[in-house]
Amino acid sequence: MFAPEIYETRRQRLQEQLRTGLALFLGNDEIPLNTPGLPHAFRQDSTFLYLTGVDHPGYSLLMDLDAGTTTLFADEPSLDAIIWTGAPASPAEQAWKAGIAQVAPLSKLTDRLQRAQAQGRTVRFLPPYRPENKLKLLLLFGLHPEHQTLSASTDLVRAIAEQRIRKSPEEVAEIERAVDVSVDMHLAAMRMARPGLLESEIVARVTEIALASGGDLCHPLVATTHGEVIRNRCHGVVLENNRLFLLQAGAETQARYAGDVTSTFPVNRTFSSRQKEVYQVVMNALAEAAAILRPGTWFQDAHLKACKVLVEGLKALGLMKGDVDAAVAQGAHALFFPHGLGHPLGLDAHDMEDLGDAWVGHEGRPRSTQFGLHALALAREMAPGFVFTLEPGLYFIPELMDRWQAEKKFPAFIDYPRLEPYRTFGGIRIGETHVLQDHGTRRLGKPLPRIPAEIEVVRGRS
Repeated sequence: MFAPEIYETRRQRLQEQLRTGLALFLGNDEIPLNTPGLPHAFRQDSTFLYLTGVDHPGYSLLMDLDAGTTTLFADEPSLDAIIWTGAPASPAEQAWKAGIAQVAPLSKLTDRLQRAQAQGRTVRFLPPYRPENKLKLLLLFGLHPEHQTLSASTDLVRAIAEQRIRKSPEEVAEIERAVDVSVDMHLAAMRMARPGLLESEIVARVTEIALASGGDLCHPLVATTHGEVIRNRCHGVVLENNRLFLLQAGAETQARYAGDVTSTFPVNRTFSSRQKEVYQVVMNALAEAAAILRPGTWFQDAHLKACKVLVEGLKALGLMKGDVDAAVAQGAHALFFPHGLGHPLGLDAHDMEDLGDAWVGHEGRPRSTQFGLHALALAREMAPGFVFTLEPGLYFIPELMDRWQAEKKFPAFIDYPRLEPYRTFGGIRIGETHVLQDHGTRRLGKPLPRIPAEIEVVRGRS
């Protein structure tokens, strides 16, 4: 947890923005794995963490904006719970650490909310994403789960999104700690990868490093020689000669802040000439997109810049042709790059995705419907304090190539016959975490080898 004053300041900013009514924040509960006594590892709701720092199941927070009071609702642990899981800090202790003066049992929350509704007062809540909290909202307000997201408070979502997207110095420092551990995870994978090894063996080593740091993984690992499957969660393949290994792995600190890093390197100790050519195209896209980002620029412009650099590189390889600007405007590049350049990062790897992207990544503007551009999670005007990933890639997806060729899509821009030697190439993604400062971006964390020659030096030590 941070100092109590930090949480007090965050809540005070909400108070000043919203002014009237009540704001309800439901913390998460434990979820049974397969029996009630064996739960999944607990993960607190990130907005609840942001406002309280309380990383314990079974808590709720209610801010009375008219009265200027905040109450933490939680029950004292039962003796049976203490026997099995130990004695946690009491609700009063947790509240004191969060700078909250009032504590009440959970049974009082329903009474407070029913009284407020009877008085015609506004009660705000965020869109729920966990089944147990959807059930709570059903019991508290009679709202069917299908209607709860639409009934959530847009002004509360906007206020939370605008606070959380601008990271304070202590948050940036915490994220950088997560990135440092993430770099260690990638270095370990680079050193151990070799033909004959199982992907799962690399997953085990990378996970060990995250856990040994005192934290955890911030998202399920992508660790695969089939990098063309963008979110490949399968880890049962044996590493083979002449393949590339793609690792997207990020650590989560004890304070639950995330790092997100992606690397691609050869299973053999050196890149082939073709692998090196494609890799360099992706590196160029990363560098040129980062170079144009500064306060007042739009992240979508950086995305489009990366797309144009990728098309230029693909033209040099003979895989694309025609006018670069026209190819990107029409979306022809998305055959090779069907996702966005990056996303916000903080208490979540995909920060605030649970709030919806309308007010987080798009400032109320609708997403594009164009394939590829529709996946852009961050498209807004940038400001100092934004923390985000930059992760361009090139993917050779046989099913997508076959579909587009059969449909005769973009024949003016894509040279389909020349794609045939790349059917088994896989994919390359290179991802970094950046913070936007007054005059541009700063890459967070200690350096990770990116240039092919540097990667080959690390691979040579394996």
